[in-house]
Amino acid sequence: MTKKILIIDDEPDVLKFLVQLFQDEGYETATAVDGLEGMQKLVESKPDLITLDLQMPKDTGTSFYRKMHHDSRFKDIPVIVISGIAGRHLAIKKPVAVFDKPIDKDELLKTIKNTIG
Repeated sequence: MTKKILIIDDEPDVLKFLVQLFQDEGYETATAVDGLEGMQKLVESKPDLITLDLQMPKDTGTSFYRKMHHDSRFKDIPVIVISGIAGRHLAIKKPVAVFDKPIDKDELLKTIKNTIG
């Protein structure tokens, strides 16, 4: 069964880059531009892993994570933080990894493969 990654980021170029990167590696993808849409896509797509930006309009990545983590259906889905803001490692408890923008694609793919295969 193909693994699915939910990408939550408000930057169109980042979304496009990650979708292409993950699909080239054989993963299915779903995308959202903020935490509000991210919650809808989380329910619809039931991803195996989430990449999460922290600073977004409407609903931040931190707010999305709190909501997700308090829902027993989703709390065990691994999250990789991809953000350009300082202190991002403190915003999310126990992320699988934290990546700066611009993204090191090789390290990101290695982390994903080690996490979900």
